Amino acid sequence: MDTATETKLRDVVERIVVCIQQGNHAGAEALAQETLQDYPNEPNLLRILGIALLQQLKFDDALSHLLASVKIDPEHAYSHEQLGLALAALGRLDEAEVSLETAIRLNPTSETAYSKLARLQAMHGKDEESRKTRDHLFELAPRRRKLNDAMQLQAEGKLAEARQLIKNVLRQHPDDINALHVMGGICMAQEAFNDAEAFLRKAVELAPDFAIAWSVLSASLKEQGKFEEAIEALVQALALEPRNAGGHCSLGNTLMAWGKEESALSSFETALAIQPDLASALLGKGHVLKTMGNQDDAIRAYRASARARPDLGEIYWSLANLKTFRFDPDEVKAMQAQLDSGQLTDGSEAHFCYSLGKHFEDDKDYSKAFQYYTRGGAIKRREVNFDPVEFVVQSEKIIEIFTPEFFAQRESFGFSDPAPIFIVGLPRSGSTLIEQILSSHSEIDGTAELPDLITLAYQTGQNRFDKLIYPETLVDMDSEHVEDLGKEYIKRTLRHRQGAAYFTDKMPNNFSHIGFLHLILSNAKVIDARRHPLDSCFGTFKQLFAKGQPFSYDLFELGQYYKCYARLMEHWDRVLPGKVLRVQYEDNIADPENQARRMIEHCGLEWEDQVLRFYETERSVKTASSEQVRQPIYNKSVNSWKRYETELADLILVLEDVLAKLPEHLERPGVPS
Repeated sequence: MDTATETKLRDVVERIVVCIQQGNHAGAEALAQETLQDYPNEPNLLRILGIALLQQLKFDDALSHLLASVKIDPEHAYSHEQLGLALAALGRLDEAEVSLETAIRLNPTSETAYSKLARLQAMHGKDEESRKTRDHLFELAPRRRKLNDAMQLQAEGKLAEARQLIKNVLRQHPDDINALHVMGGICMAQEAFNDAEAFLRKAVELAPDFAIAWSVLSASLKEQGKFEEAIEALVQALALEPRNAGGHCSLGNTLMAWGKEESALSSFETALAIQPDLASALLGKGHVLKTMGNQDDAIRAYRASARARPDLGEIYWSLANLKTFRFDPDEVKAMQAQLDSGQLTDGSEAHFCYSLGKHFEDDKDYSKAFQYYTRGGAIKRREVNFDPVEFVVQSEKIIEIFTPEFFAQRESFGFSDPAPIFIVGLPRSGSTLIEQILSSHSEIDGTAELPDLITLAYQTGQNRFDKLIYPETLVDMDSEHVEDLGKEYIKRTLRHRQGAAYFTDKMPNNFSHIGFLHLILSNAKVIDARRHPLDSCFGTFKQLFAKGQPFSYDLFELGQYYKCYARLMEHWDRVLPGKVLRVQYEDNIADPENQARRMIEHCGLEWEDQVLRFYETERSVKTASSEQVRQPIYNKSVNSWKRYETELADLILVLEDVLAKLPEHLERPGVPS
């Protein structure tokens, strides 16, 4: 090839590279294809075309061009590295590993090849080989060792130290994609999800083929309720690693969180087609089937998951949390053996404790059940962040801010949409039953426990120069801003609705924010799901929540929390008379038709007889009561606290004032009704 031809070809290759760097992969492909007509055996063109095709997820075409490139120029390390990517994307993991090892042999200083090989080995289950590959990488690139040290600090819970270490790396190397990825993970651990998103978006912008960064970006988006964007990010990750069973499992979990159960089930099935014994996929499949009301298949999936991971307590709690499920003797022995092993994580130990608590309660051994619930609760209490004094102080501040004068001065504020029906209270107080009754009406969609109202309330304190926080932030807020907040709530919750005029939001913790709710959505309805305080508190105490409710793992704190709840509800009754309809669980059980008519009337709707046949309504139910609300009403949960009256002596003392105010038809400790 003469000099002029070489210069011309080099110029074309540079133009193609620029197209790829600018994200114009289709343009790069077109230019490379055109040039290949004149130079069909030019290995650089073949390699660059293969890269452009990889970026467009055209894996088969990419593979053919990369194979041609390494055949012509077998000593080019980067071609083998890219060939490894194409093979991995097509599920040919053994061949991909060989290609990456070849790339390293040809270029022993290639950080990217070592990094890709370590990840591929980990995906292949070769943990020891992956560790050795990472060690070589650290020797080659000391900066990578710092990143690994930061990840180790993160694993030890030393998040501030880990973040500072990565800050130092990024200060010198702001475009280090691995440092950006690690920083994103640290921010996730700190629950700084906005920060995590920013770092991870920069990482994938710099390296669009960084599959794991796409996955963590998806997790940060999911935590912010940006489900559609989270799914798009995971789709990008899976396009790069379509044989990543864990990635398909993550997609299933995200789809389920978004309320797309059928699609979630398909993703879990895809994961299991790749790795049939993947416990997390079997567990996720069980969750979806439970939510969809297919209990028998859910149990089969959970039990298959337990066979794959007998030490994973979450699986057994998922079975116990079906409420209508009963463990067989072998399962009880297996759980007790796991607890006795001394090899469990704190999380699994807590799950096994709650599962055995449920078993012994079903077996009417209430003393032993209480011991297991208490042991599990103590483990969880160490893990969660809850300051009971701070909650009391905030409750008093809410009462101080939301006065009759406050609302009178803002009578015309807010967005007028009457669609939301809020169901509030403590967990395990009959809110799922109320939601199921309401959602059986043709004009009401049942959704879930939506975080949007609380999120909007606390976001009112963002970016304020005066550092005021909610609820003080509402005092100087103008009517336009308030109306925008109401519109934003309606916009955020649209994704959960199916087209009915009204919808439920059964986040129980919204009881603290009824004043904020009335300010931004004055026509929204509120129903307070109330239950006997001891049944409500103990029902909450023995429930292991997947997320949130940090007040629920200590009985004394639970009693104090309940007192704040009762005080706040009394306050709303005073300052917003008629806003809240109180539905007593025991009354709902004893006289369901009258209570259902009260609720439908409170919502301003015409009566429909099918609301009394709520157990026939087909819909997804995600809470612990999912199986119970698919049955006709029964009363075996009324006064269940009496089985534990001796064990609940301290709680009874804390709630003494509240219990003294109970309606006469509800039983008090030591005072039969």
